[in-house]
Amino acid sequence: MASWVFKNMHTSVLLEKVIKYLDPKPGENFIDCTIGEAGHSLAILENTKPDGKVLGIDVDAESLNKLKEKIQEQQANRFIFARGNFKDLKKIVQENNFSNINGILFDLGLSSWQIEESGKGFTHKKDEPLSMILNGGQVVSAQELINTWPEESLIEIFQKYGEEKYSRRIVREIVNQRRAIPIKTTFQLKEAIQRAIPFGIAPRGKLNRVLSRIFQALRIVVNDELENLKSGLEQALEIVSVNGRIVVISFHSLEDRIVKNFFRDKEREGRLQILTKKPLIADEFETGINPRSRSAKLRAAMKIEGL
Repeated sequence: MASWVFKNMHTSVLLEKVIKYLDPKPGENFIDCTIGEAGHSLAILENTKPDGKVLGIDVDAESLNKLKEKIQEQQANRFIFARGNFKDLKKIVQENNFSNINGILFDLGLSSWQIEESGKGFTHKKDEPLSMILNGGQVVSAQELINTWPEESLIEIFQKYGEEKYSRRIVREIVNQRRAIPIKTTFQLKEAIQRAIPFGIAPRGKLNRVLSRIFQALRIVVNDELENLKSGLEQALEIVSVNGRIVVISFHSLEDRIVKNFFRDKEREGRLQILTKKPLIADEFETGINPRSRSAKLRAAMKIEGL
């Protein structure tokens, strides 16, 4: 296991902890609600040989197609791929006749491919069209949001979803910019944010964190991620088998709060047993190899009664 973990560390955040708390055994079935590059799912399949299966869901069709091309033939018959959003988890499970579900994983971060190669404007480190649309069904892009939404609405987004104290200053600069020239690319947005926050207020390291929070806040709103998470968790509890596990990796304090409150409320109702009293985080070794894991928090719970 150790060499496999090391080889896939760059894409598989908190992999050892995911396997520990999902506890996959031979012949068991699991759902990966955000399969990405399948690092977690491949480890699950390794532990469920010879005939355990994984239903891998991804909202991004291009990402899913790339993954299908990479999966080796001997693994393909144990993978079931489904394009969709985990807000429709029950429907996806029914359409794929997937049953006897022993565990469900939500990894709420973007895959490396989505960030670095999708060209959708998820990172401030590349000059790309400002889209951020994961799902083809979404209708409002980040570009439209930035250029047309009222000033106070943008401030609310950056304060609520980015928890950014410079929100008002940043939005004021964005509004000034869009009056002259529409903001269509990531670098145009980045430059507006940089103008709003002089170096003396936010040195380079701090500025990068501001940029990351603003970009993440836009992505959350464009893709309605927090409401989707609430819906997905409810459905996961309904469809997972008794004694099955639900494991969630979050990268944002608001996501983690939703998961924490959901697990706590369902434990009080006698429907879940919380397995992680506090969120688990990456150790120094993993954060050194994979900086993306620094903000990751894992929570896990086990279903203890049928619905």
